[in-house]
Amino acid sequence: MGTVTIGVSIAVPEPHGSLLQERRTGFGDAAAHGIPTHITLLPPTEVEAGALAVVDAHLTAVAGAGRPFPMRLSGTGTFRPLSPVVYVKVVEGAEVCAWLQQRVRDASGPLTRELQFPYHPHVTVAHGIDEAAMDRAFEELAHYEAEWSCTGFSLHQQGLDGVWRKLREYPFGGAVVPPQAAHADRNSLPTY
Repeated sequence: MGTVTIGVSIAVPEPHGSLLQERRTGFGDAAAHGIPTHITLLPPTEVEAGALAVVDAHLTAVAGAGRPFPMRLSGTGTFRPLSPVVYVKVVEGAEVCAWLQQRVRDASGPLTRELQFPYHPHVTVAHGIDEAAMDRAFEELAHYEAEWSCTGFSLHQQGLDGVWRKLREYPFGGAVVPPQAAHADRNSLPTY
């Protein structure tokens, strides 16, 4: 059946998500249009396609234990020189994001993995672009602010075209919500 690359994340809602994605594109990040604006809970992870049902059950259980919480973004940060990333900081909700990502990667579940760097919730606005553009992203979004109530997270799959597509939403406290009516069958996850 082969493998697929998945990720789990909290979406940055509208109008904030589109605005930050447009800004990321404007800074010259060619990957911006294929990556919905998000806060990562599980970075890109390769799994067997046949394991998606087990992943779905695990994420349903993780979401079932969660509750909505306030999320606030403010200002910018960078991982340079360790990693060529400029990001918008998560200044409220970071502790809950850390708790969620630990549950998603729990050793008893199907998504156990080590992280390349310690977990630090953030919203990437520039990645792997030239230093001047990274500096511009850092400066131009230094006063950026956004807040919302986080009510769940999503499972995404990277297509062969490099674009990340939502497979499912997992609202806190319960039911799985497919991203579109075409994916309403809860017993199977689409592959791209």
